[in-house]
Amino acid sequence: MGFLKNFFNNVFHEDAVAQVASSFHQLSEDELEAHLGVNRYDSFVLTDAVRPSYDLDVVPSSGFRHDSYRDESSRQDVPVVMAAVTRERLFNTFMELLDPLGPVVDVVLETSHDYSTSGHQDLYREHIDMPILQSILWDFEDMLVNDGCTGLAVLNPRTPQEVQFDEHKILIVYGKDLRAYESIMIDAGLNCRENMKFITEAEHVHSTNDEYIERFEELKMRLGIDGSDY
Repeated sequence: MGFLKNFFNNVFHEDAVAQVASSFHQLSEDELEAHLGVNRYDSFVLTDAVRPSYDLDVVPSSGFRHDSYRDESSRQDVPVVMAAVTRERLFNTFMELLDPLGPVVDVVLETSHDYSTSGHQDLYREHIDMPILQSILWDFEDMLVNDGCTGLAVLNPRTPQEVQFDEHKILIVYGKDLRAYESIMIDAGLNCRENMKFITEAEHVHSTNDEYIERFEELKMRLGIDGSDY
């Protein structure tokens, strides 16, 4: 485990070593390097943000499925659509999914960069014009796509609907009447596969680096977020 621990301490969450030990502990250095270097599974290309377990309990693939989220405050089930998109179409699809939210939205930046001390943080910005938000996000496309410790949610509390671009680079839409979002996914070449599995449903590891951490702080500043938790 010596090489694995050093590798994860430099590139991945430190706590990921324990989480993936059952999948990785018997690997040689060459086997580990080869597995983490794989970013294509058939026609699906991963970003640099996350890698599946060596056992490949879930093989990454494109598609979307329906689910539901239990809102305990209202005691209602909220419809959810989850999608996995190959790297070359991922960010464009996310940006297109923002359009139905309306002209003014709220933004939540999600970070686990300081996971060992402060856990997962949600940083909130209210009332930003959609064209301004999209312009800013395009400037940070590389970091948002490839940093496994950064996620983003854009929501319209008046609808209410929410589009999430999570740390695993899965696209998740919450709210009533999601047909417009499903149409965008279909136009992006995604098929509805209700039995599909996502990389989050098995062992996996997240990747980040110092450059992405710096870019995250720049994104906070551009969005006018003061760093307080939501």
